[in-house]
Amino acid sequence: MTDVDRKAADVRTGQGDVKLTREEFARRLGERFYDPAFDPLRADIDRIIETAWVSYHEYHKSPRTRKAGPEFADPEFELPVEWLEARARILEAERRQCDAAAPRRILLISGAARHDETCPGEMSKTFRLVQLARKVIAASDGFECDLLDLSHLTAQYGRQILPCKACVSTAMPLCHWPCSCYPNHAMGQVNDWMNELYPRWVAAHGVMIVTPVYWYQAPSVLKLMMDRLVCADGGNPDPTSTHGKKPEEAKRLELAGWDYPRHLANRAFAIVVHGDAAGTEVLRRSLTDWLCDMNLVQAGSAAVLDRYIGYYEPYATSHAALDKDTAVQEEVQNTAQTLVNTVRLMRDGHYERPDAELESPRPK
Repeated sequence: MTDVDRKAADVRTGQGDVKLTREEFARRLGERFYDPAFDPLRADIDRIIETAWVSYHEYHKSPRTRKAGPEFADPEFELPVEWLEARARILEAERRQCDAAAPRRILLISGAARHDETCPGEMSKTFRLVQLARKVIAASDGFECDLLDLSHLTAQYGRQILPCKACVSTAMPLCHWPCSCYPNHAMGQVNDWMNELYPRWVAAHGVMIVTPVYWYQAPSVLKLMMDRLVCADGGNPDPTSTHGKKPEEAKRLELAGWDYPRHLANRAFAIVVHGDAAGTEVLRRSLTDWLCDMNLVQAGSAAVLDRYIGYYEPYATSHAALDKDTAVQEEVQNTAQTLVNTVRLMRDGHYERPDAELESPRPK
């Protein structure tokens, strides 16, 4: 590394100390036990808070680790047990995905946050459209459908996707595959859903996303997952090569030449975006660009769709508007069928990418 490179790769810091006082830590954690039902347990809760404070103060991010082993650059480096377990599930999903005898799998994603068992009190139109797509996939010989309903983030206890910390912006090799930022037990950042979702993406031969527009953009439940999939596109599968989160080491690796491994490449995709007033075309383009950037394959022109349902009509009658719009219902089914057809061609060896042998001059 030249002096110029070394100076450019300096690690910049200075955003300020964010560590809590003992009192503020206890106040924040104590809010989880606000319900008077916990009152008889206050002494026990105080002891739990004290133990949690020690974990936070001493920063026990990954309290259970084991040696990486011979598969890694530094076999003696201690890796979190949870990360190793997530990696094992991904490797198993890869084996299944490559098994020619296994059913073809479609990951069908419902991107709406609305769920009828929480505050809205009514299902989303997205979920209804997903059911139409699901029937097409289920009826296709040799296919199975893995339905991922992201509204569980709003409706199911303890279900969450924690935000991306943007390690990739420091250096690509600092972004590990799968993500090693979570769980962080010192910070109480646990119950992260992504370690379950990574293998589901890996096991898929095709991915179909059905989503509404929220304020001109993807719903936050979908965007959280998208951001955390950044490690699938160029992410480092060997955290020992950066000895955990060592930015200096990651910068040196990137500047030495990083190959940007595409962990989800060559899976087919389809997209349905719907709205009621604005933003469908923009979101459809954004999602298409995102998946193409990860080197997934658009399953034909009929595989991407944006439509308005009940355009500028009252929200209260939007389900009735969908009832009447039989054309959009058929279009969603056609989108699913197009994805099924493309996956079948790909799995049978009858689909060849015209750009398969090309190397990108801008691998990022």
